[in-house]
Amino acid sequence: MSDIENRPAAVLWDLDGTLLDSEKLWDIPLYELTEKLGGQLSTATRQAMVGTNVMVTLRLLYAEVGIPDPSPEQVADGAAWIDRRMAEVFRQDLPWRPGAAAALREVHAAGFPMALVTSTERGLTEIALDTIGRHLFDVTVCGDEVEGLNKPLPEPYLKACRLLDVAPPSCVAIEDSPTGTRSAVAAGCQVLVVPCEVPVEPGERRTFRTSLEGLTVADLTALMA
Repeated sequence: MSDIENRPAAVLWDLDGTLLDSEKLWDIPLYELTEKLGGQLSTATRQAMVGTNVMVTLRLLYAEVGIPDPSPEQVADGAAWIDRRMAEVFRQDLPWRPGAAAALREVHAAGFPMALVTSTERGLTEIALDTIGRHLFDVTVCGDEVEGLNKPLPEPYLKACRLLDVAPPSCVAIEDSPTGTRSAVAAGCQVLVVPCEVPVEPGERRTFRTSLEGLTVADLTALMA
């Protein structure tokens, strides 16, 4: 089989921790809100939040401060507070992960269809796209656009593949977290894992790199062999 025939049908990118070094930025509202509620966010709970959507994150946060069953009003207030604070943070200079900007340009220039598949909600993603370059992506799937079927469920990646009209097993997903990796694997994608804040266990259809620096089209094609 030639390299052209073996190329991925599409490349699907995670956002936080994969393209942007933004997990550290999420620390700001998460630690602040926990303290505001009279608690202290543990390292273990913070790590469990990596790659999840806002609702899962809030359930973990409220449990941390002794509220295991928050009311809908408490959840809504917490979500609104985090959204406002993160919007302030995202409007500042967003830091790239090593090699991510060059890798995006390389893959886009090679003509691959590309999707951004993120647990971050649409409003914040739009701010981030001002930094990343919205023209690089054919579709974007956000955390509030999958009817609650968020990572680690496969729906975010399945939806991206439906929108691109490609089969998941023919695609490469690029992820950094255990949650996101499980989502992409469950969807049937080949997964390039570049761990950021939390280690990711080896498993089926997972290929590991220490960073995106030097990533080439040949590297992506090799994943499909």
